Amino acid sequence: MHTLKLESTDADQAEAERQLGICNSCRYCEGYCGTFQALTRYRSFDTATVSHLANLCHNCRGCYYACQYTDPHEFALNIPALLASVRAQNWEQHISPRFFSRAMQRSLWPYVLLSIVFMVLLSVGTGASWLSALPFYASISHTVMVSIFLPLFLLPLIALFFGLRRYWKSVGAARVTFSDFRSACSAAATMKQLSGGQGQGCNYESGERYTSYRRWAHQATMYGFLLCFMSTSVATLYHYVFGWQAPYPFLSLPKLFGVTGGVLLSAGCAALWYLKSRSAPELGAAHRKAGEYAFIGLLFLVSTTGLLLYFFKGTTLAGGWLIIHLAFVATFFVSIPYSKMSHGFFRMAALCREAQIASTTQ
Repeated sequence: MHTLKLESTDADQAEAERQLGICNSCRYCEGYCGTFQALTRYRSFDTATVSHLANLCHNCRGCYYACQYTDPHEFALNIPALLASVRAQNWEQHISPRFFSRAMQRSLWPYVLLSIVFMVLLSVGTGASWLSALPFYASISHTVMVSIFLPLFLLPLIALFFGLRRYWKSVGAARVTFSDFRSACSAAATMKQLSGGQGQGCNYESGERYTSYRRWAHQATMYGFLLCFMSTSVATLYHYVFGWQAPYPFLSLPKLFGVTGGVLLSAGCAALWYLKSRSAPELGAAHRKAGEYAFIGLLFLVSTTGLLLYFFKGTTLAGGWLIIHLAFVATFFVSIPYSKMSHGFFRMAALCREAQIASTTQ
């Protein structure tokens, strides 16, 4: 298979114009997904248009296996790899500091080093014991937890906000309306683009055979993550509004949301890891494989250690699992703008932009 290697921005743009121009002339894949439906609106492909199309793409790879112009044809089209590389470069170019974004996109080691650093800081800096059966806030006080994790959560979100604003301006987008946002949320919630043009699924891990496994894995991961976020949000409401202190009983909303979300998130991440191992690497973003595996692994560890922390509460292993879990959570917070987690935010922006364009062309 033809492996796409893109490093220079100018070379990327020229290659994007060449490949997308051929696709636009052929249009065989027009019904495959929203990316190809959007592509047919254009006669030429400037940098903003290519960025928009790249962030719409789900890398389902159906277009590659249906295409008659892939390698060994002289056109050597590889649209999935092209758009995946442009998409990853979008995240690296718009999120500051760029060197950190490049490191987390391309390597496992930033995740490993950050996790180790946070384990040391949490055990030494807070005095938490690795062998302790104490409840959650008896090991690390609520005040200390807030003082540590609030900045770790907010500062990366600020970096992400400014990165998204730069991206939004670069594609020439207008102010988002409620209708645009609602349309984007509907597309993201159903992940309909991963169902293929006729609802048959995609070809990500199975070559020319269609499956829906990747869509289901993405949905489990997304909804599991949202349930975990709801668990934390409800627990915060309980603590500050009603004065109800943790730990909460199993049938409380924080526990029900958290356990259910943790199981879904762990299962979804494990499935995504497996499917990625079955996929063809030359159809993805060049030089980003290690970072993608690292991020999926980090999400899996966040959810799984959270479940183990609940399982081992009241035992001497609880203290160690608390430190490990919180270290992975801290690493996840730091990585939000710089890892593949940014894909979700950039894709939502692209979906809002697509809703704007669609409404003006109807």
